[in-house]
Amino acid sequence: MKATISLIALNCLVYFAVYCGICGSNATLGLNMFFIDGLFVWQPVTSMFMHANLAHLLMNMAVLYQFGSLLERYYGSEKFAVIYCVGGVLTSLLSFVYIYIMFKTNGTFINLVGASGAISLLLGVLSFLDASSRKGLIIAILLMSFAPVAMGVNVAWYAHIIGFALGYFGVKFKVIK
Repeated sequence: MKATISLIALNCLVYFAVYCGICGSNATLGLNMFFIDGLFVWQPVTSMFMHANLAHLLMNMAVLYQFGSLLERYYGSEKFAVIYCVGGVLTSLLSFVYIYIMFKTNGTFINLVGASGAISLLLGVLSFLDASSRKGLIIAILLMSFAPVAMGVNVAWYAHIIGFALGYFGVKFKVIK
């Protein structure tokens, strides 16, 4: 579980470093339209370690611990870390398409932060590997994506769906082995 614990520690470290004003801000480290200008090319990576508030961080880290631990035992620490990080960056890049479209169509400035896109990728991987959990995981991803939106809470539902799909189809088509 060393990779899972390390990812949790990194998420917490980045959150508290930003909160204390030691490094960056949500606007420079989250994924937003500044990325397309080439100003902040690191955003697809750093946005995975940013969180809007402490509750957001704690919720994501609890889910990362639960599912990351399972998949780290299955894949091993190094392979799990690569799946999480590469998958998280791909999820961020594909989520940027939605961010871009929203900005161009109605001027909405979205700042994507959080580990949930990468965590959703893990749920997608697990749903393919464990057919008995698949239905429950699909319901969970839909609930965590759309229930908050229905209650007026700003959630990156598109990152959840993209991450889940990347994980599921990544294993199905043997990109993730």
